Amino acid sequence: MTAPVQVSHHAPDNDRPPPIRPALGAVAWKETVHLVSNLPLALVGFVYTVTMVATAGGLSVTAIGLPLLAAGLILSRQLGRLERARARVLLGVRVDEPTPLPGPRRAGGFFPWLWAGVKDPVAWRTVLYGLVRLPWGVLTFTAALVGLLVLWPVLPYVARWLTNVDRLMVRGLLSPSDELERRIAELESDRGVVVDTAAADLRRIERDLHDGAQARLVALAMGLGLAKEKLLEDPDAAAAMVDEAHGEVKLALQELRDLARGIHPAVLTDRGLDAALSSVASRCVVPVKVAVDLPERPAAAIEGIAYFTVSELLQNISKHAGARHASVEVWRTGPDGGSGAGPGARLLIRVSDDGRGGAAVGRGSGLAGLAERLRAVDGVFVVDSPEGAGTVVTAELPWRERG
Repeated sequence: MTAPVQVSHHAPDNDRPPPIRPALGAVAWKETVHLVSNLPLALVGFVYTVTMVATAGGLSVTAIGLPLLAAGLILSRQLGRLERARARVLLGVRVDEPTPLPGPRRAGGFFPWLWAGVKDPVAWRTVLYGLVRLPWGVLTFTAALVGLLVLWPVLPYVARWLTNVDRLMVRGLLSPSDELERRIAELESDRGVVVDTAAADLRRIERDLHDGAQARLVALAMGLGLAKEKLLEDPDAAAAMVDEAHGEVKLALQELRDLARGIHPAVLTDRGLDAALSSVASRCVVPVKVAVDLPERPAAAIEGIAYFTVSELLQNISKHAGARHASVEVWRTGPDGGSGAGPGARLLIRVSDDGRGGAAVGRGSGLAGLAERLRAVDGVFVVDSPEGAGTVVTAELPWRERG
């Protein structure tokens, strides 16, 4: 059975270490190495922090005091990055990287950039981390060394207790400033996804126009030119060419309609999700049951994302699922679990089939792109597809009122 795959916009920041084993396994050795390396790294961090603060503080009455302090705090950030990497490798703690400081140009000039560096909360928490780590590094180094030499049967338990304190320190002092800081990092990542998706859509439209309707229109112009030349000398051949050109016009119009439907279908704008999803379901190769229960229409952007999500999932069913039946359900749920709107309301989509299953995000089925699109608007994308038991895809979008 393949476990459900969930893609969410929350980064993992509460990783639990594996269970303790009495024997010195790989995890216990990593934790012991972390405890032993605490002392030399804490000594380097303490000496640097004290020297930097004392020097910058002593020179604060001069013109170079603040620039020196800002430069020292920027380097403290790099020491924090090193500690996060060490905790990630040896302790399995995954902490988001804080947002980089803006350069002088983005900050609005040299002095605003200088002031932003001096009051940077991430750097000052790293300074605090460097100060408190020296006594803790002495304690953990001593305990790890004694455990290795004398108390090695209980060393995994001692190492776990001590490294749990290390985990708390890393999460508490070296994580991004607050929820707003983490949210900024997420939005910067989502903005890149939106830009890449828009660029890919523009390239697809350009390719479809160039290879489809444009090629047909060029052939149509050439055919009409030849028919014009034969109009007097061979009217029957000219009439046949005109008939052929008329057929090309019909095909070009159909391709343009399909392209326009791919950009934004008119039925979605005019009649909403129920009619638009029924239309796209009618073009699926397997029978699809559509049930849309929405008391009102959501914002146009959310409606469009919901439509294209269902359209892509139905295309996957047509091409890969080998199913006999499929269903599409769309409804709204409120923050209290009811169907009301307001802050916290969600638009839920469930697309299921009775095919062969085995679908997963990242296997080239287009699901990874859908997950990225939904994540960019604070959505959630869940795939449950055990082998041989069909596929159920659930998508959530934030409900936004239609303006």
